[in-house]
Amino acid sequence: MNKKLFFIIVVSILITSCKKTKEENYVETIDWSAAKNYYINHITEAIIYLDSLQQEGIKGEKTKTYFKKVRENFKKAEPYASYLNPEVGHRANGPALPFYKEDNGKILEPVGLQKIEESIYELETSEEDFNKEIYVTKGLFAVLKKNILKRDLNSHRFFIATHQQLFRIASLAISGFDTPVSHLGILETIISLESLEFVYEKTIQSKIKSKNKDLDEQFKKSIAKAVKFIKSNTDFNTFDRYTFTRDYLNPITRNWVKIRKTSNLWVPVKSEPFNFDAPTFFESNSFNLTYFTPPANRNPTRKQIKLGEKLFSEPLLSSNKKMACISCHLPEKGYADGVALNKDNKGNLLTRNSPTLINSAFQKSFFLDGRSRNLLDQISMVFNNENEFNVNVHTFSDDILKDSTYLKLFKEAYNTVPKSNREVIRAISSYVSTLNGFNSKFDKNIRGEENTYTKSEKNGYNLFMGKALCATCHFMPLTNGTVPPFFTETEKEVIGVPETKQNKKLDDDLGFYWRYKESLHKGMFKTPTIRNTEITGPYMHNGVFSTLEEVLNFYNLGGGGGLGFDLEHQTLPFDNLELTQKEQQDIIAFIKTLTDDSVKDKEY
Repeated sequence: MNKKLFFIIVVSILITSCKKTKEENYVETIDWSAAKNYYINHITEAIIYLDSLQQEGIKGEKTKTYFKKVRENFKKAEPYASYLNPEVGHRANGPALPFYKEDNGKILEPVGLQKIEESIYELETSEEDFNKEIYVTKGLFAVLKKNILKRDLNSHRFFIATHQQLFRIASLAISGFDTPVSHLGILETIISLESLEFVYEKTIQSKIKSKNKDLDEQFKKSIAKAVKFIKSNTDFNTFDRYTFTRDYLNPITRNWVKIRKTSNLWVPVKSEPFNFDAPTFFESNSFNLTYFTPPANRNPTRKQIKLGEKLFSEPLLSSNKKMACISCHLPEKGYADGVALNKDNKGNLLTRNSPTLINSAFQKSFFLDGRSRNLLDQISMVFNNENEFNVNVHTFSDDILKDSTYLKLFKEAYNTVPKSNREVIRAISSYVSTLNGFNSKFDKNIRGEENTYTKSEKNGYNLFMGKALCATCHFMPLTNGTVPPFFTETEKEVIGVPETKQNKKLDDDLGFYWRYKESLHKGMFKTPTIRNTEITGPYMHNGVFSTLEEVLNFYNLGGGGGLGFDLEHQTLPFDNLELTQKEQQDIIAFIKTLTDDSVKDKEY
């Protein structure tokens, strides 16, 4: 890592740190100074321990001790620090992977706590590079501290930041995403929970006790029970994440929602990805669909959705009058199509597998190669594609208006007879955005509504969230690559998918490489959802695997790198996961509990 690269990183940080969060005006009634000082003190302590870590060196007797202290203090400051500056917070504690800057085409070397962790625990980094990693991480922390110092803590910021930190526990900390080598995330969950309790006591506790003493006691007891449960087993591979989430974390979030409402300090805004009134992160309405929807298509009416549902099955929209959205997205197949590769409008095979549309609205990237940023754009590209609908978005065929029902539906939905496909695309997008399902067997059990989970399914969930590393890319509960807790990007990965199921040759589809022609992106594809995969096979971008067993075997072998393919930039660990056949079957049993039939039965 050279000085020029350091300069680029620092400039990037400073630019990012100038961004501010849009907030509403209101009058504060809480003294937040103690909480703000808590966050300042601990980001300061984290910086001090980074200095100690640098002095100790990469192989020192106290190196791992100092590293743990850095992380502990960072986790205490993280809620507010990362809320104020999401991009810097993510770089400070994000994956140890090269980072491509879209604005200038520069590739930044991996930095932050996860890269330092990798260097310490794997000892494959020189002392010089280790010192540079610490130097850059200190710069990131300094930016976070600067923001905390200059921006006052208030109810708005506190409740959003706390919601984000609780989500980190459910999705990132206990899955090993935060600490993929040291596996400190389980113990750090205790730090996050006890920090929340401390800040709560210093700020709004007296207000809550005066209104509902029982709620205050219930909240503190729920944290104490969760901490006790974690301490009973902190082993990464055997920690019971299913029981922890259902019986210990969910009660905390339920109580926290009640506390926020009881405090009457802040009314949630619709500019965030969450529904702050949802009692857990696993409800059917835990996410705010409006946040994920392009502004031009937010809050559609029932009549617009109904029109979109009819248009979804309309072949007259395509140039050959034979292809419709439903041609590749069948409801009975989980809105996929059940074949490896479908056919284009000329009868030839398409180049990629058709993904499910269920929960597709909860993404920030569309198509498997990520070439579209929103659903409206994605549907427009299907219209324009010469191998699919092959029609111009700005023109409109009157053929469908021969069905008088459409005249009535368009007038009711948009108060107009369309002159282009603009309203057609909006209507289809509105319909697709309703194809959401969070009422699977898993959801009902993790919410505590049912107690029908088998031992195999429970173990499969724990493996998915732990030893098998699935949830470090397929983030719970969406199980796609949209990164929590900010949900501003959908990750893409290089995993080395083979051309055939014999695993002898790397597939030649370059994926996301099309955009920047950067070697880092060769073979990179969007991380899809795991929900409903029982009924949405075949799998992978080329449909190479017909069964979930084949998929699990591929990952267990270490992806393409584990198969011996030359993949310098594989983002998947090359190592064999050493999953037994029983463990693989348990993971599949869990995945099947994510099947949600309610989407097919939805009415408007």
